[in-house]
Amino acid sequence: MPVKLFAPKAESLLPVKGVQLGYAEAYVRKPNRKDILVITLPEHSRVAGVFTLNRFCAAPVILCKDFLAQQAGIRALLVNTGCANAGTGKDGLNRAKQSCEALGDLLGLQANQILPFSTGVILEPLPVDKVIAGLPAAIANLKDDNWLNAAEAIMTTDIVAKGTSRTLLLGGKQVTITGISKGSGMIHPNMATMLGYIATDAAVSQSALESIIQHAVNKSFNCITVDGDTSTNDSLILIATNQADNAQITESSADFIVLRDALTDVAIELAQAIVRDGEGATKFMTVKVEGGKNEEECRKVAYAIAHSPLIKTAFFASDPNLGRILAAIGYAGIDDLDINNMELYLGDVLVAEKGGRASSYKEEQGAAIMKESDILVRVVLNRGKADCTVWTCDFSYDYVKINADYRS
Repeated sequence: MPVKLFAPKAESLLPVKGVQLGYAEAYVRKPNRKDILVITLPEHSRVAGVFTLNRFCAAPVILCKDFLAQQAGIRALLVNTGCANAGTGKDGLNRAKQSCEALGDLLGLQANQILPFSTGVILEPLPVDKVIAGLPAAIANLKDDNWLNAAEAIMTTDIVAKGTSRTLLLGGKQVTITGISKGSGMIHPNMATMLGYIATDAAVSQSALESIIQHAVNKSFNCITVDGDTSTNDSLILIATNQADNAQITESSADFIVLRDALTDVAIELAQAIVRDGEGATKFMTVKVEGGKNEEECRKVAYAIAHSPLIKTAFFASDPNLGRILAAIGYAGIDDLDINNMELYLGDVLVAEKGGRASSYKEEQGAAIMKESDILVRVVLNRGKADCTVWTCDFSYDYVKINADYRS
């Protein structure tokens, strides 16, 4: 079961002016499940995206990048689950284009005004006929309060739908932010096997929106890992419909930081929800590295800890085998690290210092903390002022079962 994570209530996901969402059950892979999502946007909306760095990026990722670069005015998003349409070559691109063309015909839009997204099994052809057949039903139930249905329609191995909302005042005008995401396994930065859609009705310039999404992703989705596998389909989309009647936010606006931080908070909550719903997860771990010379070396240490199967399985077993953490710090790649000057904490308990076990540490302290569902691992390098925080989860028996049975 997810770690302290519950599906949002439908009424808690607030409508964003101008955004409508509709879903369908198209049997893309399995019957009786929501697997098609259509999101429509009003004219003059602004859209920014961040995508996977996997060289085998999926056909829809290639099209999204192309369509965003064309600046034709994005008016709709189309998402399917059940098939990633990755590792499918030119045929995959053609199938993704066909789905955009079909939706464009129904909505009176050009294909390049529609961003396609897919998630599911890699190296299998997209059943485009099923996708197209599901579009009329998805369009028929387009609503502004369909965010929870939308969150459910993009799930794959997720157990819990993920979504959150915020409201704030910008220049005396109320602004709404609502976001949804999916992800559970094949999670690793740049980005993760995740889809994320965050929308606001604020008026925002394109350059400001691009700046915000880069800041938000680096503080959120690029700080999570479940299993160290970078997916082919990762996509995060930030939408501004410009319908809140506030003065347009630019990077020099007084309210820029306020909006940026609110959108980043939403992204962090969605990112952490993905880790809490990690495949088979029983523990949610925050790995914080402080006192580094720069953020890069802090990230090296954090990910060495967060990726280690030995550490993750020890946490699952509630076993304070903390030497595994020291080993990971040691092989993280900081060649001039002075191990006699660093400190390791589990929660607020000092575990290691001066190159070895802290004299004050007792095994029962570690055992008690390891039984908790939320655990903090804190490393103090004492080399500078940089820091980094990464979120991860444990490896359980169920992680193997879920991934062994995924295609069945």
